[in-house]
Amino acid sequence: MKTLIFYSKPGCHLCEGLAEKLAQLPQGKFQLVMCDITTNEQWFALYQYEIPVLCVLVDGVEKALPRFPPRISVAKLQQKLWEYLG
Repeated sequence: MKTLIFYSKPGCHLCEGLAEKLAQLPQGKFQLVMCDITTNEQWFALYQYEIPVLCVLVDGVEKALPRFPPRISVAKLQQKLWEYLG
């Protein structure tokens, strides 16, 4: 099972929208780790202007996925994630 890391912050409507869509995806294909960038100075410095950010953990190294449009459907998000997760 792959690990998806989701960098976000409270009050971000784009983050909330993506989180809602991720919650609708079938379980078992990936483990989702939620990271609030306001709790870590390094994350905040890296992602304060980029959130939401999804990364996949591959051999202990995070690889950022391309940004998904805010209006992406759940079905299209699933299709794209399955492509990236292999």
